[in-house]
Amino acid sequence: MDRRRTSRSDSTTGVRRAARRIACALAVCCALLAAAARADTAEYTLANGMRVIVKPDRRAPVAVMLLWYRVGSIDESSGATGLAHVVEHMMFKGTPSVPNGEYARIVSATGARFNAFTSQDYTAYYQALHKSKLPLALELEADRMTNLLLAPEEFSKEIKVVMEERRWRSDDQPRALVYEQLMATALRTHPYRNPIIGWMSDLENMGIEDVRDFYRRWYAPNNALLVVVGDVAPQEVFELAQRQFGGIEPRVLPPRKPQEEPPQLGIVRLNVKAPAELPYVLMGYRVPVLRDPEHDREPYALEMLAGVLDGHDAARLPSTLVRGERVATGADASYDSVSRGPGMFYLSATPTPGRTAVEVERALRRELGKIAEEGVTEDELKRVKAQVIAAQVFQRDSMFFQARQIGGLEIAGISHRTIDLQLRRLQEVTAREIQEVARKYFTDDGLTVGYLDPQPLTAKRPSAPPAGVRHAR
Repeated sequence: MDRRRTSRSDSTTGVRRAARRIACALAVCCALLAAAARADTAEYTLANGMRVIVKPDRRAPVAVMLLWYRVGSIDESSGATGLAHVVEHMMFKGTPSVPNGEYARIVSATGARFNAFTSQDYTAYYQALHKSKLPLALELEADRMTNLLLAPEEFSKEIKVVMEERRWRSDDQPRALVYEQLMATALRTHPYRNPIIGWMSDLENMGIEDVRDFYRRWYAPNNALLVVVGDVAPQEVFELAQRQFGGIEPRVLPPRKPQEEPPQLGIVRLNVKAPAELPYVLMGYRVPVLRDPEHDREPYALEMLAGVLDGHDAARLPSTLVRGERVATGADASYDSVSRGPGMFYLSATPTPGRTAVEVERALRRELGKIAEEGVTEDELKRVKAQVIAAQVFQRDSMFFQARQIGGLEIAGISHRTIDLQLRRLQEVTAREIQEVARKYFTDDGLTVGYLDPQPLTAKRPSAPPAGVRHAR
């Protein structure tokens, strides 16, 4: 009896010590985060409508420049999918003053890193460079904004590269196919149902005039946002932006009509057959995204829920499904609260050999059901909060992360000045709020389930991107 009481006492003491360590870590992280936030941003808007946001970061004599265009696959129409991504490729194919191939040569000669990426919501181009080379970077971007050649012979070559990229990233990747088909099934009308890279039939029938029209409609200063983070003075960056972009005329942008997805009326299932070694399960629940950072509560609770399920090694999915029951070789939960369109909360898992996709789905549902019925513990919540704050501290060591965070929020219509407010709201999430969103949104009425039905492996899939595929998505 005495030993058992001592054991319980030791256990309780251990839990309290762990809780104190988590609370201490959280306090330290918050202090570091506050210190990191002291270098505030400065904003300026050119007369042509182009916005410029600068955040000084004096730790090294470098700068990161990200030029965002508020155009992505969400702005494409049926039969013309993939255009935003194709224009991104063509942006590297030359202007009258910088012929094809010269952009990469000029930028590389300065020692800078450069790339581009297209998403559902935006297209962005970046350079990470010595601060002295920022004037050259802005000069090159201003030139590409208005003077792109879009030569037919270059387009005919590049569209083949894009089609090969689609084969490599989607057609030859069974899990990517499941995701693609799930989105096309879960959403009936919203453009998010289309893949960013486009449907193959649309790529095959795309012409250079389609690309020119898309470029002319959307690549304008009043549809652009320049974000610079680094060892720079805001006023100097504003003057550079004015010098390079100020003379570019704004354009009348196409009207953006509301794109509301109708309510889902019940569970939807799909089965994707593709060559693979193991089955795979992907579940998508319709959930809200952040629109009002100050007053919204549910998106923050959903972010915390994703962390409870899959935010660390001791989270529920890896500890229970993978290491405990060994029903899955891997299990994941993901949710992005920032987007221009509708939100989805994803759960996925790969069954261990000998287990089935049905068993994995049941296990995923069971874990969600536990949270809906029993909630989460305070220790779980404290641990996730500490990790969220710590991740923000470490990520802010990256100038690229800072620039991407600022631009991503602004493109979605959310002020980047709410970043610290959002972190405070995450810290304020309660266990009850997590339980409430689990009960409200994780029901069959908003669920789409995709199964990968593995077929015999007939050929080895490529392990590296084909020639010409350079740009990260």
